[in-house]
Amino acid sequence: MVDCVETKQALMTTAKQAVEQEVRSIGKNARAASRAMSRLGEEEKNRILLTMADEIDARKSGIQAANAIDLAAGRDAGLSSSLLDRLEMTDDRVRGMSNGIREIVDLADPVGKVLRTWTQPNGLEIQKVRVPIGVIGIIYESRPNVTADAAALCFKASNAVILRGGKEATHSNHAIADALRESGARAGLPAGTIQLIRTTDRDAVRVLVQMTEHVDIIVPRGGEGLIRAVSKLSHVPVIKHYKGVCHTYVDKSANLEMACSICENAKVQRPGVCNAMETMLVHREVAEEFLPRISERLQSLGVELRGDKASRNLVSWMAEATEEDWEEEYLDMILAVRIVDDVDAAINHINTFGSQHSDAVVADSESVQDAFRQRIDSATVYVNASTRFTDGAEFGMGAEIGISTDKLHARGPMGLEELTTYKYIINGSGQIKQ
Repeated sequence: MVDCVETKQALMTTAKQAVEQEVRSIGKNARAASRAMSRLGEEEKNRILLTMADEIDARKSGIQAANAIDLAAGRDAGLSSSLLDRLEMTDDRVRGMSNGIREIVDLADPVGKVLRTWTQPNGLEIQKVRVPIGVIGIIYESRPNVTADAAALCFKASNAVILRGGKEATHSNHAIADALRESGARAGLPAGTIQLIRTTDRDAVRVLVQMTEHVDIIVPRGGEGLIRAVSKLSHVPVIKHYKGVCHTYVDKSANLEMACSICENAKVQRPGVCNAMETMLVHREVAEEFLPRISERLQSLGVELRGDKASRNLVSWMAEATEEDWEEEYLDMILAVRIVDDVDAAINHINTFGSQHSDAVVADSESVQDAFRQRIDSATVYVNASTRFTDGAEFGMGAEIGISTDKLHARGPMGLEELTTYKYIINGSGQIKQ
């Protein structure tokens, strides 16, 4: 019996070592590739990307066949209908991947852009120049199209990328990554630029996020549980947002019809995403007119409202909100409602309970607008618009790698520029320090 236990432990140790060796080899190759990328200019990168896009189209049937295996396994495992929907690679979604790569081609290359130039009194010319981050690790769940989006964005910004998808999309991710890597290699993609960790062993994530000698940043994309787990494990800097507790504050100076339209859109247009409104705050002086009006509108669309005592006094059918509701990301047709005395109270509520993601004010008063802009501590702050616009494409940035609520080094939608850092280049004519 003891021998069996020892044998099992030895096998587990051997398997763990094999995973670590595999991931470290991937990291070493990625670091080498990131250095080789410095030889590629924008025109060459774009040519490689177009080759990748064409290959995705050419391999559509193969990608969908691989995806069918994942879908069947997901159904057998009891995945929810929403997860299965995110997993499925329809004709439109495959086409969307290739078109997304072509859109990245059309984006301006940030690498090499001179941010600032100045000359010191001693004649030294100093330039601040955009450069790639280096090696980026992407850890994501469910949606196989992230494989193509992340790889293409990182490559356009001259980074090497290490991808680790969820096990529910294993076959789909392999098929997509192979299409990108193999077609890219034929067109001049440096070996190791785009790599997918193929093992589903969870220990691979631990090795990846602690591999500081080979990986520069980690970007987790998925639910709050995944992001917190990655952040806890990681020794490499993590760019993230845990959740999106987004607010809309309706001020007493608001155009109430506009406020109704904005609040409806922010809650109902797509409730299961991180930039949907989760709490609505209403100024006390317009609550009697506005709250029954918007409540009836939202109820007719299937939204459950949970309000404070003042809100429930105006809308009798509204459920009671608890303290937990103020910081809840429902991702569903549920909305917390609170009546506040003024913009100061609204700002205090948002900065206390919000997630620093996306928050909006509906107001005609310039002083209220200015207070909200200046004092809300969130990545994106809206005036008279829906929070649903927090997205790289909506911001005119093209595709995005994700949304960050961090303050270093990227915040809000992360596009190509956010996948770069900078360095200083100093041009002299023989100056020496005295």
